[in-house]
Amino acid sequence: MQSSEGITRLLVDWGKGDQAALEKLMPLVYSELRRLASNYLRRERAEHTLQPTALVNEAYLKLVDQRDAKWQNRAHFFGISAQLMRRILVDHARQHQAVKRGGSGQQRISITSVEKLAKQPEVDLLALNEALDELTKMDPQQSRIVELKFFGGLSIDEIAEVLGIGHATVERDWKMARAWLRRQLE
Repeated sequence: MQSSEGITRLLVDWGKGDQAALEKLMPLVYSELRRLASNYLRRERAEHTLQPTALVNEAYLKLVDQRDAKWQNRAHFFGISAQLMRRILVDHARQHQAVKRGGSGQQRISITSVEKLAKQPEVDLLALNEALDELTKMDPQQSRIVELKFFGGLSIDEIAEVLGIGHATVERDWKMARAWLRRQLE
């Protein structure tokens, strides 16, 4: 992948309306978006119908629909992408479970890749989404950190950069949020 600075430059140019920048950007970030999508879907139930390419394509359509986006950098872009993928996966889970569509049971995803957020290897995606919504009411910053870490796959340093806060603050809030979510999801 091209350097972070090159990607940031393309993001800024795209945000200013340069369509050529978007055309250059997407091949550079597509593989990373596909890797994120594959990681999410690897944690899904075996019979999940959404494929990584479809998840990336849905996220892409939502990303290109962003008008006057003020992209700060690569980490900001992937943070927004993470939010979009979360919404797509949650909407997909809701549709799957809808009685009118014949859905039943719980959709489960593994969160072992996020330092074992819960004791069980899998957690209900809708329960996690509801817990994050509750956490947002109590502490929006902690909720955003969890979202960026879990759905965005961002590092502590990248999260600090996206949120404009210190590394130690992210680590502290991550530990607190993780403990709170563990209690909520047990």
